[in-house]
Amino acid sequence: MPKKQTFEQAMARLEEIVRLLEKGDAPLEESMSLFEEGAKLAAQLGTQLDKAEQKVSLMTADAQGRVTEQPFDGGEASV
Repeated sequence: MPKKQTFEQAMARLEEIVRLLEKGDAPLEESMSLFEEGAKLAAQLGTQLDKAEQKVSLMTADAQGRVTEQPFDGGEASV
């Protein structure tokens, strides 16, 4: 069973695949295989980023100094 790649390892492999495909030196069969691997990695990375974004929250203090947690909406934080 293959070891699960970290986000950084998967991103590095995807970048390597893009470089190889951009060179255009690989035979068609290899290019198709690289493309398929890259598409799977891109989907995996997108899923990981979506999950990470869902976990991000902004920590703010209210007027009494109590820290509250608010979901991250992607906008600018108001201070």
